[in-house]
Amino acid sequence: MKVVFIIPGVGDSFYCGNCMRDNLQASALQKQGHEVIVIPLYLPLNKHTFQPKSPIFFPATTYYLAQKLFKRVTMPTWLERFTGSDSMLKMASSMSGTTSAKGMEGMTLSMIRGNDPVFQKEVERLITWLSQDEKPDIIHLSSSLLIGIAKAIKEKIDTPVVCSLQDEEVWIDSMKEKYARLAWDSINESLLYVDRLVTTSKFYKGIAEERLPDASGVEVAYPGINLSNYKESEAIGNNVIGYYYRLNKENGLDILAKAFVSLKRKNGIPDLKLKIGGGYTDHDKKFVKEVRDILAPVMHDVEFLDGYSMADHATFYGSISVISVPLTFEEGVGLYLCEAFASGVPAVAPATGSFPEIIDEAGLLYKPNTPDKLAEALEKLLNNQTLYEAAASKAKEKARQVYNDKVLAGKLQEIYKQTINND
Repeated sequence: MKVVFIIPGVGDSFYCGNCMRDNLQASALQKQGHEVIVIPLYLPLNKHTFQPKSPIFFPATTYYLAQKLFKRVTMPTWLERFTGSDSMLKMASSMSGTTSAKGMEGMTLSMIRGNDPVFQKEVERLITWLSQDEKPDIIHLSSSLLIGIAKAIKEKIDTPVVCSLQDEEVWIDSMKEKYARLAWDSINESLLYVDRLVTTSKFYKGIAEERLPDASGVEVAYPGINLSNYKESEAIGNNVIGYYYRLNKENGLDILAKAFVSLKRKNGIPDLKLKIGGGYTDHDKKFVKEVRDILAPVMHDVEFLDGYSMADHATFYGSISVISVPLTFEEGVGLYLCEAFASGVPAVAPATGSFPEIIDEAGLLYKPNTPDKLAEALEKLLNNQTLYEAAASKAKEKARQVYNDKVLAGKLQEIYKQTINND
């Protein structure tokens, strides 16, 4: 089967859940012998394990400027080349990573609605490139934030389109209300150009069906990890708490930092350590300094990892005994949990979003999401050997049976075949 993934590129300086999901899906299918082509939008995929074979479409710097200044006239060729150059895209990558759509409402709506001249010009480039080779069997859009592309695909090359849904509300709901309402309405209207919708959890299926009245038959394909890359953690039984996600306030690192300080002061868990990784952007530097200040009294028991690379994931999970990322929002799926399970590492997380569904018995849930409640849950798990061993065993079982790449590839193949056969 020939599968084309159209995905947004990011700066690659931090653990991006949606980017990781795209990478896992493409890699799982390729591992099963399918021809997979990844087409990046906006920014390059410099550090991804799955490298694209296409140019970058809708280059962020060019597209943003064109949306702002050249909607009614053509952007000069020299300026288009300059803004789309490697150096400009590299600079944009270093500044990417905002979770707010403020200032980018026009660009966001353009990609969703697909009805302005700037979009039309760029989508024609994409369709022309796709048409140069054998037509793919299926095209998979990474997010409904790209759904404007689906109409062009249907009109020009008439290939079945699958669209993923995950955490769009985090971006859309940061827009002003009138823009957010228009975005949701436009996505809902464009569903007629999409043959199948897929998401990462039953929890987010419910969110999607609530936000998009015309969404029906949303399929759930849980993330799949290449288990051969992950060995059982060498820290099982040792008291090493791990945090591996982007280092920002939304992901709750400050909550974990305060809980850790509290646990160290109480001194009820022998030789307790904290290991932090996942990268961050310039936007997050002030917050990271605040976290370091919180941890200052116990910094001798804290390890901050410098930099970020997908290649470092397995090593990280092999060095911790429990994973804890106390998100302050409801996430569609926590890929760091699935990765931790692959190393037999249980989780402690707030009882929100998809966490109850993903973790089940492979760890502990707590509420409300406060440092005190998190500290209580960590202490309960780490000081009860029977409970810990049961959770670690369940984590390994869930990795084998649910969150592995063979299961993911099989589910995607099933969805694609049904879509192609119009079942």
